[in-house]
Order: sequence, then C-alpha cells, then structure tokens
Amino acid sequence: MKIDAFTHIFPKAYWDRMVRALPDGRDMHKRVRAIPSIVQLDARFRIMDEFGDDYRQVLTLASPPIEVFPEKSTAELARVANDGMAELVSRHPERFVGFAASLPMNDIDAACDEAARAIEELGALGVQVFTNINGRPLYGPETLPLFDLMAKYDLPVWMHPARGAEVADYAGEKKSHYEIWWTLGWPYETSVAMAHMVFGGLFDRHPQFKLITHHMGGMIPYFEGRVGPGWDQLGTRTSDEDYGSLLERMRSKGKRPVDYFRNFYADTALFGAHEATKCGLRFFGAERTVFASDAPFDPEGGRAYIRYTLEILERLDLSPFERHAIYEGNIRRLCRLEQGERTWKALPSTIAA
Repeated sequence: MKIDAFTHIFPKAYWDRMVRALPDGRDMHKRVRAIPSIVQLDARFRIMDEFGDDYRQVLTLASPPIEVFPEKSTAELARVANDGMAELVSRHPERFVGFAASLPMNDIDAACDEAARAIEELGALGVQVFTNINGRPLYGPETLPLFDLMAKYDLPVWMHPARGAEVADYAGEKKSHYEIWWTLGWPYETSVAMAHMVFGGLFDRHPQFKLITHHMGGMIPYFEGRVGPGWDQLGTRTSDEDYGSLLERMRSKGKRPVDYFRNFYADTALFGAHEATKCGLRFFGAERTVFASDAPFDPEGGRAYIRYTLEILERLDLSPFERHAIYEGNIRRLCRLEQGERTWKALPSTIAA
C-alpha cells in the first residue's frame, strides 16, 4: 500500500463555515478556494483512482490555520473540521486511512481538550499544528501542555508551515513580494520551528517525540553544514545572550545540535524535486521519512504532485525494506496502525496523570 501521509482537504461543513467567516479571502485563503478536489469528493476520487487500488490518503485540514479566524469561533471550527474528517474516514475507509486533528492553537487549553476528544472519540491518528501561532512561537512554555499530551498518547504531530504576504521580505517594506513568503518563507518557517524545539529541549523532555515536518524538514537537510559545524559554535556570534549552557547540556548527553534535528520525521512532499528528495533522505534516513505529496496543491489540481513524488521514489536506489518503510511502514508505526486498528478504551486514565 502507498499511504500519502500529508494531503489536504476541507470537509464540506467546515468549508461552508470558513467561507462565511472570511468571504473575501486573500493569499492562501484565495489559493485554497480555487481547487475543486480540496472539497469535492467526486473530483478527489477521480484523481485517486488514477494511482491504483493500493493508493490511500491521510487527511489534514488545509491552510489557513484555524487560529487566524475570529478568536471566539476557533474551538467550534476545530470541532466541525474534525467531525467532518472523521466522517469522511468512516464513510470511505478504502480511500482514507485516517486523519490528523486540527486544533485551535490560540487557546492551548481548548487545543488540548480537542486533541483528546479527536483521538479518543473520533480515532484521529494524531494532530496537525502550524509553525507559528499568529506570529508567536509554536514551542514554548505556553504550549508545553499539548506537547506533553501528545507524548503521552505516543502519537505524531504533523507540522505545517504558515506565513503570509504580511511578513515582509525586508524590514523596511510593508509586505512580501513575488510570493517569496510562500516559496522561501515556508521552508524557513519550518526550520525556525524545528530549531526552537531543539534548543528549547523538546527531545530532552520527550526523547521519542514523533513530529512529522512537512516538505522534508524545510531548509535543514540542505543546510546540514550550518546546522552541524555552524551550530557547534553556538554563541560565538551572539553578544547579548549566553548560549554556553545549551551546548553544554547537549554535550553532556554526547550530542551535537545536528543530532537532535535528526530526531524529526520528514515527508517527501517536494513537488518533484529529485535531488532535494535524495538530500533529505540522506539527512533523516529512510526510517524517518514518510511518503506524502501535498495533494491537491499542484498545477493540475491534485494529481501532479502525487505522480511526481511516486516517480521519484520509484527511481531512487532503495532496498525493498526502505521502500516499504517510506510508503507505509513508517506511518503505520508512528500511528500505531501495525494491526490495522487502535482502541482508546483504556487510555484516558493514563492521560489524566
């Protein structure tokens, strides 16, 4: 089976609420409204049929993040989204192996409550978060309860980049031009979020934490030299903060900063970039890479990125074991789907602690 682990959708009820809430959507709001298969199942199924009976999808809600909507509505919007995705999985198990729950990250207590509800009651495979929360860091003291909760569930977090044209390319400008905010800004966003988690101690706190970075870990694999020898010298370029204790903490465990970055998982959603896929695989390894296409955000409305990614994976010099791991083994292991099913009947008591 080929499980496409990071695809995007809008359940119809959520779509209707979203359009009412922001009728004149801009930037990504505009982009998502021009793709029929992101909401129309018949269009989506026609595309999926082109890739054979062994092709399946994991569903995640498309951009923009729920927390950009009016604050009072985000918890309810998350419930509508998750109920809708759960219904799609239930009705079409031959198409969808599961979904990652969406969360109202502007309210971390509500986000934790919704994560628990979606996992325990709806069977979510994990949760999706974005690389920042309305301009604030994704990982920090305020959001630790969610990361602690997901560590107890031992289920993955899908991390999607978020950035808009309002984030200027230069400090002296008012906005980003030429969609630089997307092309270059999103990989940067992913890398920044990963760095905050590494230096903020996520993997010291939860060494086995499962986090899937969209688009093969952003910039990190290509910038291995800066992440490696460059960050081995952390603090030598800084005058107003002392980072010595961070490096010492890592060294006391026999690790370098770059070693922590290899703890992340990455997906193959690179839009047909063969060499970038090879670079990412060399950095993360086949054991931490999952097949994903980012469908339906391609020039053909949903089929091109699936086709490009499958063609690349078939061309790569991979062993049968590695190919199986990337296509389905790793995502099954991450989501504890080896036996095809999970049950949460005994779990709430362990989470309460």
